[in-house]
Amino acid sequence: MSAHGRTAAVIGAGIAGLAVAALLQREGYCVTVFEASQNVGGRAGRWEQDGFRFDTGPSWYLMPEVFDHFYRLLGTTAHEQVSLTRLDPGYRVYFQGHDDFVDVAARRDDNVRLFERIEAGAGGRLESYLASAGQAYRLATERFLYSTYVSFRPLATRQTLALAPRLITLLNRSLERFVAARFTDRRLRQILGYPAVFLGSAPSLTPSLYHLMSHLDLEDGVWYPQGGFGEVIDSIARLADRQGVAVRTGAEVTEITTGKSEGRARVTGVEYCDASGVHRHVADVVVSAADLHHTETRLLPSSLRSYPEQWWAKRVSGPGAVLVLLGVRGTLPQLAHHSLFFTEDWADNFGRIFGHPTSVPNPASLYVSRTSATDPDTAPSGHENLFVLVPVPADPTLGGGGVSGAGDSRIEQIADAAIEQIAAWAGIPDFADRVVVRRTLGPADFERDLHSWQGGALGPAHTLRQSAFLRGSNASSKVDGLLYAGGSTIPGIGLPMCLISAELVIKRLRRDTTAAPLAEPL
Repeated sequence: MSAHGRTAAVIGAGIAGLAVAALLQREGYCVTVFEASQNVGGRAGRWEQDGFRFDTGPSWYLMPEVFDHFYRLLGTTAHEQVSLTRLDPGYRVYFQGHDDFVDVAARRDDNVRLFERIEAGAGGRLESYLASAGQAYRLATERFLYSTYVSFRPLATRQTLALAPRLITLLNRSLERFVAARFTDRRLRQILGYPAVFLGSAPSLTPSLYHLMSHLDLEDGVWYPQGGFGEVIDSIARLADRQGVAVRTGAEVTEITTGKSEGRARVTGVEYCDASGVHRHVADVVVSAADLHHTETRLLPSSLRSYPEQWWAKRVSGPGAVLVLLGVRGTLPQLAHHSLFFTEDWADNFGRIFGHPTSVPNPASLYVSRTSATDPDTAPSGHENLFVLVPVPADPTLGGGGVSGAGDSRIEQIADAAIEQIAAWAGIPDFADRVVVRRTLGPADFERDLHSWQGGALGPAHTLRQSAFLRGSNASSKVDGLLYAGGSTIPGIGLPMCLISAELVIKRLRRDTTAAPLAEPL
């Protein structure tokens, strides 16, 4: 059926919601987006105070070809929409027990030399590792990431079948074991294991197929969009607007409405509330880019839930996070644009986050983004802009944050410990005294503001049982016309995956079962 004349309602104006809205409108639907907050962006939010401009969510621009493909679907390019800077070093790492930091370079050859300096013979082994990572990455993008898994026939190619024994091995061996079999030095193991965190998981829980992530940071390089990730969101919002999409902010969807068609439940639209009251909006298709757990367990009656609570009871959430936004007086050359602080005992660190019972690691393996190193407009002259992420268990009872130390006591304690750790490890003894702006966010904020399952910062972890088709379907099995996009459905976590999830909605509606990206432009 032609999409022309049909209507679609999209729940959530994060990157996935805006992206799927723009694509649907270009496809011929008349699209309205409903966003509970007053601003678009979702997890990729922004906060400004006293001349400091902070991103409050994603901060790593990886897989640039996915962004460019998305923009090309809409008749433009990444180059036309955002200004990208390649970071060099890509990131800096401080290791507990080592006085010197390690700078991971922007280019493959430099990283090969870096590994060789740290461990004799590791340079050659990194060459082999990256060749394998590149092969796995190409296989993923060509055969898996753009598949809706409605049919497995497109996956059964001669190439995929030839690689089947290797794929089975990579899926059944953890990333931690895969790396440990090739490298001895703890620092190198941690650099190669850290990408598991991008997947909302731990190296011991992540299938080694995901060593493909090292192709991104060690070979393709790490990029930064000038103006911050809010500029990426703004660019997609502009494109959606140009297509004719209507975006209603301050409008929270409280129910996905349904009726009967040929004996099956089918969407009829959404019910939402705003400042003027409760309203109903009629739509032929509903796409929820909200958290999948919230969508299924709060917006649908129990009889129409494809993923009820008992399904979620067997799932593993990605980590929670305490975010600390800091405006700092003076310069901080000790920190790169991206700096990582790795503890010595990762088993203990990750065990506290993913084990039973959970607890907050101290010290933690934390992350710091100094955006003012690359983008001086994010801080007043003579100041620095820092975003600190402390991984914690996905547990809303830890509390929420606040401005100038006004958050819940546990969250502020975690923030204080992170500031002290950064000061000690990076050699900035007066760090705490130079903080002039401070805001914290905790798991309770993620749960309240984003309806995030268990207050998680990312979404369901990419364990073996929560990857590819095992992650779930992007369409309801109980309600026709209800589809899903975003980090809690296929293909997974991260901004590039959210853009692909938007494209998969179009493929699903077209009944396109191929494994390839859609032709450009749409």
